[in-house]
Amino acid sequence: MEFRYLPMTDEDKKAMLEKIGIRSTEQLFSDIPEQVRLKKDLNLKFPTSEPQLMSELTALSKKNVNVKTHTSFLGAGVYDHYIPSIVDHIISRSEFYTAYTPYQPEISQGELQAIFEFQTMICELTGMDVANSSMYDGATALAEATNLSAAQTKRNKILVSKAVHPESRAVIKSYSSGQRVEVVEIDHKDGVTDLDALKKEIDEHTASVVLQYPNFFGQIEPLKEVEELLKEHEKTMLIVSSNPLALGYLTPPGEFGADIVVGDTQVFGIPSQYGGPHCGYFATTKKLMRKVPGRLVGQTVDEDGIRGFVLTLQAREQHIRRDKATSNICSNQALNALASSVAMSSLGKQGIKKMAWLNMQKAYYMKKRLNDHQIPVTFNGALFNEIVVDVKHSVSKVNDQLLGLGFIGGYDLEKFDSQFKGKMLIAITEIRTKAEIDAFVKEVGDIRG
Repeated sequence: MEFRYLPMTDEDKKAMLEKIGIRSTEQLFSDIPEQVRLKKDLNLKFPTSEPQLMSELTALSKKNVNVKTHTSFLGAGVYDHYIPSIVDHIISRSEFYTAYTPYQPEISQGELQAIFEFQTMICELTGMDVANSSMYDGATALAEATNLSAAQTKRNKILVSKAVHPESRAVIKSYSSGQRVEVVEIDHKDGVTDLDALKKEIDEHTASVVLQYPNFFGQIEPLKEVEELLKEHEKTMLIVSSNPLALGYLTPPGEFGADIVVGDTQVFGIPSQYGGPHCGYFATTKKLMRKVPGRLVGQTVDEDGIRGFVLTLQAREQHIRRDKATSNICSNQALNALASSVAMSSLGKQGIKKMAWLNMQKAYYMKKRLNDHQIPVTFNGALFNEIVVDVKHSVSKVNDQLLGLGFIGGYDLEKFDSQFKGKMLIAITEIRTKAEIDAFVKEVGDIRG
């Protein structure tokens, strides 16, 4: 064979065509009208040898900028965190990376237990009663939560803070349009949700209030005040999108009366990978357990009293009547959920708390160095690991210069709101060193000034 990785030879093709009673590939497609057929060759390179192909692809891959070649201060939902080496070892085992949905518990105990442990750790971090086996990402988990709130309360208005990630807000709007649910965005003030504006918008039609904690700008939302506000509106639900790493140090949303807590576990054991895939989580109260989208893994015992795990409470259209389903989500991110479980288990409770603490300490050190270099910090409230700064010039042009200096700069906030022209969202994680922070601040200061 000319190419060992192509499974079909000319003899194979001939035998297949003869079997169905025709002589050529052209005859196989004879039912397709001439006018819609492609009359030219596809614009593809000619085949080459495997060594030449590997050489070309390697050269192309080296043109990519990544967190191994450059020091990254880019966050906005995808972060460069420490990943214990054991994570890759475990998820590379064939019984995990080739596994699909564990429908047959008698042969899927390892997979089911891994998911069960994921659910347990998410509950501990969020302070909630129940967590599902994972979702595609944090944004779709948040949109599923808003749909659930509308169905549960039989109300048709969702209040979403503008301090929630803009891409998550876009997904909420996309989901809500099909459900005929109105989405009202609440302005932020000094980097956090404007509670006066929120108070004016809440009424008898409000299904839920959606906040992010820490929010898109890295600021800590006053969930205690929101909890007090919602006591006057008992039926209105509180939905919180939360970075699970931050919950290793911050008070969990469950302690502020949150009804649903969602987020993305990319921060635990999942590389940035040019933007995906991710792993969403969905945690809620026992009251809403039967409305949770996706699936849950439960713990039980067999007839001999030995502990075992099974899929349970699958409230989706594949298993129950379509009109009773809460979601059409028919899968989960089992492999990425496993990666997050291994990372959390490896770090342990104290390790996660220390990792979160380091994020905050290094962010505050960054803030101090920015002030020392007279680089204005836009918001001055309590923060986790992201800071909005004024670089004075076009952020994209500043980032181009930083790239040449070995840095991946922050997120350009003007991309979603023109009022943030010249504003950069910088992320500082536990793996950034003092020397890297000092060097970055110096270069930003030089470019700015």
